[in-house]
Amino acid sequence: MSIISTASLARTFQTRLGPVAAVRGIDLSVREGEIIGLLGPNGAGKTTTLRMLTTLLKPTGGAATIAGRDLATDPAGVRRACGYVAQSGGVDPQISIREELVTQGRLYRLTRDQAAERARELADTLGLADLLDRRCGTLSGGQRRRLDIALALAHRPKVLFLDEPTTGLDPGSRADLWDLIRGLRDEHGTTVFLTTHYLDEADALADRLVIVDKGVVVAEGTPSALKLAHAGSIDATLQDTFLAITGRGPAPADAAPVAV
Repeated sequence: MSIISTASLARTFQTRLGPVAAVRGIDLSVREGEIIGLLGPNGAGKTTTLRMLTTLLKPTGGAATIAGRDLATDPAGVRRACGYVAQSGGVDPQISIREELVTQGRLYRLTRDQAAERARELADTLGLADLLDRRCGTLSGGQRRRLDIALALAHRPKVLFLDEPTTGLDPGSRADLWDLIRGLRDEHGTTVFLTTHYLDEADALADRLVIVDKGVVVAEGTPSALKLAHAGSIDATLQDTFLAITGRGPAPADAAPVAV
């Protein structure tokens, strides 16, 4: 059963130099409980696609549904069904983790008691239970990223969108976050849709990969199937496979962001 479905989803930006087609027609079908990796060079349209699917940016063409909710006609329903973790978090460094989580719960119309209970549940799930009364500004990079994900899960979404979730983290924090993402899928049935520039991360985490370039899907399948089809062997690296498909490597994780 598809929990995410798109048909010719597109976004064109109007600029002083004329229209720029950031996404030219994305067709996707994501099954419930999958971890999907969205890959592509910088400027391929990954973040624009995520921003459209999470109602942060209106499409200029095509259609999409998330958990049965239509992106165009029921954006509020889409927002209730999904959580979104952007490339950079936005927590208040001066308040505690507990305050951030309770406030998020209240924004989703939980009572104060319900929000407090949900904060404790999320802290237990994401390894933050001993840090609930720490100020957000004192957290390490890995701890902050777990808090970002906890905030996105406050309303128990069916789909979690992660935009480059481990950029800037040390190897240990990255491994911890990988285990967390797998646990969300395995233990809670959460569908996870992530973008990343780390090909080892995509290879390790994703049940299926979707590769976009110049605003369209150019390949999709399991990591093993893509390696066999495009690099000639399931023992090939995903780097070699990516290069064979796109003709260019992914941008470094610390590369300057682009407009699309």
